[in-house]
Amino acid sequence: MAKISEILVVVLVILAFLLLLGGAGIYLLVKLGRKAAGRARQAATRLSTHVNAMGTGEAAEVERLRLDLRREVALTRQAVEQAQRQGWGLGDLPHLLADLEAQARVHDDQLGMYAQQRRVSSYVDHVTLGRLREHQAKLTAMCARLRADLLGDQVHHTAAGIADLSSRTDLEIEARRRPPDPLDEIDELYRRSLEEERRDRP
Repeated sequence: MAKISEILVVVLVILAFLLLLGGAGIYLLVKLGRKAAGRARQAATRLSTHVNAMGTGEAAEVERLRLDLRREVALTRQAVEQAQRQGWGLGDLPHLLADLEAQARVHDDQLGMYAQQRRVSSYVDHVTLGRLREHQAKLTAMCARLRADLLGDQVHHTAAGIADLSSRTDLEIEARRRPPDPLDEIDELYRRSLEEERRDRP
């Protein structure tokens, strides 16, 4: 009886362990499935935006505005991340970029809504489209200004590094030169004094 109860306990422990592993596996599969579904939705949205931007009319123009804004934000994010990797002092710039990206997402949604409505309706809301264009211009200008500022910092850092390297190169070249031989200097002085004596003779 004792052996049977021990065997049952071992079997129950193994089953509990297997159930725990199975539950963890199912949880991971569900999580990965949700991530994959989210990425697939994003890819489908991007593809449809690219396809719709190839057309003509205001809806296609608005889709092109969306693509331009996404490109500008992505380039700005890359510039900030590169500056962070190089260890520059960026201050509040990463938080500003996060706010800019959030605002760009809101604007992108508004552009998408306008383009969708424009495709299915013949009514043209010129006032809203004008305001969307203004917001687009401001957001892309902010991205361009941030990138220009970061590039200016990069050029400044590069100039300082080049100047330091140039001075170190000069010092190294000077240190590698052969020191003058005192005997050669004495010979040179003696030769000059002889030449001066010859000149002084009548």
